[in-house]
Amino acid sequence: MKLSKALTLVTWGTTSSLGHSYASPRMIQLNESCQSLSFVSSKSSSSSCHYPHSSNALFSRRLSCYPRGGAMDASSSSPSATTALSAISSDQQQQEVVAMDSLVAEYITQDNWDLLSERGQKALSNLIHGDDVIQAQKHVYANWPERGTDDEGKRKLTEQLADLDASYPGGLTAYLSKARVLLRESADGTNPFAEFEALVPSGESLSYDSPVPDNHTGMTFSQAEQKGLTGIKDVAFVLVAGGLGERLGYSGIKLSLETNLLTNKCYLEIYVKYIQAMQHMAEVKTGEKYVRIPLVIMTSGDTDPLTRKLLKENDNFGMEEGQIQIVCQDKVAALKDINAGLSLEDQWTIETKPHGHGDVHHLLLREGHIDKWESEGRKHVIFLQDTNALVINSILPTLGVSIEKGFDMNSICIPRLAGEAAGAIARLEHKTDPEKSLVINVEYNQLDPLLKTQGDCMGDVPDPTTGFSPFPGNANNIVIALEPYAKTLRGEDQGVVVEFVNPKYKDETRTEFKKATRLECMMQDIPKLFQKELGSDVNIGFTMFDRWFTFSPAKNSLESGIEAVEKGSIAPGTMSSAESDKYIQNQRKLKHAGMDVDITEEKDLVKVGGIPVTPGPRIIICPGFAITQEEIVKKIKGGTITKRSSLVLEGQQLTVTNLQLDGALVIRAAPYCEVEVNGLAVKNEGCVLDEIPQGADVDDAVRIRGYTMTKKEVKEIIITEPGKYFVGEDGVVKKIE
Repeated sequence: MKLSKALTLVTWGTTSSLGHSYASPRMIQLNESCQSLSFVSSKSSSSSCHYPHSSNALFSRRLSCYPRGGAMDASSSSPSATTALSAISSDQQQQEVVAMDSLVAEYITQDNWDLLSERGQKALSNLIHGDDVIQAQKHVYANWPERGTDDEGKRKLTEQLADLDASYPGGLTAYLSKARVLLRESADGTNPFAEFEALVPSGESLSYDSPVPDNHTGMTFSQAEQKGLTGIKDVAFVLVAGGLGERLGYSGIKLSLETNLLTNKCYLEIYVKYIQAMQHMAEVKTGEKYVRIPLVIMTSGDTDPLTRKLLKENDNFGMEEGQIQIVCQDKVAALKDINAGLSLEDQWTIETKPHGHGDVHHLLLREGHIDKWESEGRKHVIFLQDTNALVINSILPTLGVSIEKGFDMNSICIPRLAGEAAGAIARLEHKTDPEKSLVINVEYNQLDPLLKTQGDCMGDVPDPTTGFSPFPGNANNIVIALEPYAKTLRGEDQGVVVEFVNPKYKDETRTEFKKATRLECMMQDIPKLFQKELGSDVNIGFTMFDRWFTFSPAKNSLESGIEAVEKGSIAPGTMSSAESDKYIQNQRKLKHAGMDVDITEEKDLVKVGGIPVTPGPRIIICPGFAITQEEIVKKIKGGTITKRSSLVLEGQQLTVTNLQLDGALVIRAAPYCEVEVNGLAVKNEGCVLDEIPQGADVDDAVRIRGYTMTKKEVKEIIITEPGKYFVGEDGVVKKIE
């Protein structure tokens, strides 16, 4: 459609099942003389916004910063941050000029109009027409200086408008229209849950140590893991990693942070190694000789270059070329007031902010991954967050529960502390229309006010029997069945989950903000789209695990963690507490397998760098050694580890019997190395933690822990040559085949 013949505007519909605006866009076409209007269906194949993978999509790819034609391979170069302005040459400016209509001509002179690219003209036209009634954006397009003054700025602004148009379904006009509705609701104090009552949902519960099957699934933890192994070859992983580590006090990407100081392996490597171990287990379980599980990483403009650099420098941590794909989320326009006026950094630059990890659903569709996975016969999509290394242990049993129960969506949950700054899974029962009821995450700052309006009006308080909130805590890691997911994403919202605003107001008039706000969205709000597209047929559940087994994210700075501990918190959420909890998790795993190991309880924790951590033993069970309970029980027989000890185990065909460890030991066996360790006795100085002196000049990645590790003496057994080996009491490696 040539805009010289017709001008296309976009408007947006109104309300969701929870009262939020999110209906699909519709095109309004003005004829050349601007004297008549016609509406075009959002499904129209004549839409000028063409999506390369789906005939009914309502958007086009972002044009200026990222290459077209699908998601970028992790090994490809980082996308340029240069806007389309830099690509405008004098030849390109000789393009066909889009004619102005009378409304645009009220604000823009012909000379200034002629400066702009065709896409810039279209974007500016859309903004002016969309603002004709509200007039909240006149500070953007009115009172431009004459041609010859700030011409580059004018081009830059309109190219940015075009970028914002292209990157959001329905364009910038739709975004602003939705924002005005939500901002007005916020200013009026509208309660999105006014028509709902929060009930404790029923779900599945699996305990690592319990031999008793779950009442709902009829499976034990180990049985659920084994069920998960039957379906793991048909999954795809998605890692949400759009944020920097600023909240942690770290300027780099969180994926590059070391999960522990024994192996120094970063979060991204841990996730990759677990996926590779799952591939191996799937091959063993199914008999297939070649299983490859794809990983998609969602980055942002802040994290994309550093994520690519991390992968390149480490050769994708051993994953094959093309196995890791990257999708980069766009930022959205920042808003300065209740009328959704665009916030400007300067006269020619619109301020932008992150949209939230809810973008991941739209991006997976937009970049063609949903189509690809369907063509490959995949059955489930598994979503991970960036800095919770414990949760990867819950993937197989959660998948097993999803398969057994036929869940469309299954959230991984943990016992939640009442008042904890973590979302909760609740059943929102609609007071008049049961069809609108759904199981969904409710954020902690919404849960307490909601509970104070119902029942005993006590709010978010602990259950006197368990000491925890009756509402399960959301670990924000999800297993979703691909078939209903794909159908939902192809609905009219194209995977754009219901958005929200959280403005900080300047004063009681609630019209202006202390700082610019924006629309936000969360990955875990996808049930609202499921309900819209699938109705009451959608099957959403959750699976509860022991907290020690599943949840210890690194999200807070050392300073804020210390402050939380001083106020009585037992979950400071620092790098040091996350590392400590990983060691404790592995203590419990080896204890369950029959090894004599001290398990650190809350009373045993010692403060190092101001954060309570385990005194030991410090144990790392690498994915290459075991990822299931059954494997650990088969590979570990007896033995004793003292509290001051440190142990690292890695090797697919490594078994350890009657180990006697008082110090530090690392055993690594490469693939195709069958290694039996029997009766090995190790005593050495081991590893110790050293607090960082106050004011010491150390790297941020070190400082945020509050300590370093000194490896005084470590016994290392590293076997790389294929073969069969035996290691006895003396620690001598003997090749027997």
